[in-house]
Amino acid sequence: MCIVFNTIGCLNDIQKQLDNHNIDEFSSVDELINFQKTCHFTQEQIILEHTQQIEKEKIILYKEITELKDNISTRKRELQEYYKERLLYLDRQIENLPIPDSKAIPILKDYYLNLIIWLNIWFTQIKHFLKIFFISQQSNKFLSKKNNRLNYITTNFTEAVNQNSSAQLQILQQKITIINEINNSIYGAIGEQKVVNILKNLSDDYILINDFICSFQTPIYNRKENDYIKSIQIDHLLVSPSGIFIIETKNWSEHTINNLNLHSPVQQVKRTNFALFKILADEIKNLNLRKHNWGDRKIPIRNLIVFINNKPIEEFQFVKILSLTQLLSHIEYFKPSFSFNETQMIADFLFKISDKRKQSNLIIQ
Repeated sequence: MCIVFNTIGCLNDIQKQLDNHNIDEFSSVDELINFQKTCHFTQEQIILEHTQQIEKEKIILYKEITELKDNISTRKRELQEYYKERLLYLDRQIENLPIPDSKAIPILKDYYLNLIIWLNIWFTQIKHFLKIFFISQQSNKFLSKKNNRLNYITTNFTEAVNQNSSAQLQILQQKITIINEINNSIYGAIGEQKVVNILKNLSDDYILINDFICSFQTPIYNRKENDYIKSIQIDHLLVSPSGIFIIETKNWSEHTINNLNLHSPVQQVKRTNFALFKILADEIKNLNLRKHNWGDRKIPIRNLIVFINNKPIEEFQFVKILSLTQLLSHIEYFKPSFSFNETQMIADFLFKISDKRKQSNLIIQ
């Protein structure tokens, strides 16, 4: 089986976007696609759940208001009964005071005892009034709050549901927006994985580097195109006994293929080929390839664009357009010119100079 390095690029792009927005509940591309298909149903479910919550809140408020009114009445009644009993007790104390004789000291003592009892009576009245007042204030405030809430959700039910569900819906909408933004990467990943699955059928003489990225400290100048190449990215870089294959995958619809505003994938591959050719031309003497008495050996670099569903009918210079079913036979058509060790050396060099990026944990079937 073909030796494979790296996760496919579209999966890494998806993972980066999800990580940047702290979205971590998806473990596969299928889950992302299912989320896109069911997000409207999820929105409806959120609204339904909060509708049920508001309905339940109304029932609870009715019950709480009724219980609160009963509790207020009960508490006031208990205080009133306690107040009456306390006053009766103090009245009996006055009645039970002994009748003083005409002497000065007993009269003063009687006045003092009467004063104490009457002060208790006045204090009891004030205390009773304050308790009733504070209980009424606190209870009415609490009761008013619950009544206001009940009146609001009764007369503005839809608005209450919208307010209650807004935070959850906002989070969902942000997630929908982010995942829709990576929609091309999602379907690109499906296409790239199909290519990888086909290439895995090759023998272990073939080495596949997915998501090959290489940045250049000094840009490579393409005089013909007047282009300074600062970096290249290749969906699949296949190092084989017959040379190197630059493979770009396009999971495009027929409408997208016919869109004249899209950047040309043919130009993209040719640009990448030029940069890769320059890199290998500078390095070929250091690769310890088997010498030939005619001169330095060439490492062929072939350009392939694989279309998963729809394929253009046109053919292009220096770039082969293939369908997925044509890919394997086209690669195996070329005769080997490098040994296993030479193929390994070329692959090791390319892997060494490539930029390393975080690999995705997402699964794709």
